[in-house]
Amino acid sequence: MASAKFYGTGRRKKSIARVYLVPGTGNITINKRDIDEYLGLETLKLIVRQPLVATETVDKFDVLVNVRGGGTTGQAGAIRHGISRALLQADADYRPVLKKAGFLTRDPRMKERKKYGLKAARRAPQFSKR
Repeated sequence: MASAKFYGTGRRKKSIARVYLVPGTGNITINKRDIDEYLGLETLKLIVRQPLVATETVDKFDVLVNVRGGGTTGQAGAIRHGISRALLQADADYRPVLKKAGFLTRDPRMKERKKYGLKAARRAPQFSKR
């Protein structure tokens, strides 16, 4: 750990998270707000902390996040991806643990485009015999 800041970019759906890991006590700050204030659901907070728990670095780093786009679930996934990438920069020995857990894989699922003749991506207009 030569440098003070480690950076990772995380993406999921329309969300993009810029994540900085700084040696510290384990505070997570998202868009200049505390994680408890920013993410309401406990499951989302759990998702964000997963890479830190897997590598046993919960109390070693402070996490500073700038995230934009998408909804809260997508943003939580993007933050998890970013934290995982930043942890790799901090120490390459974490790679097997993070890879096995699937935190380094970019989730490719995106919103399907709307098609012409339909009301949504697959939703057809209501059928009527007459």
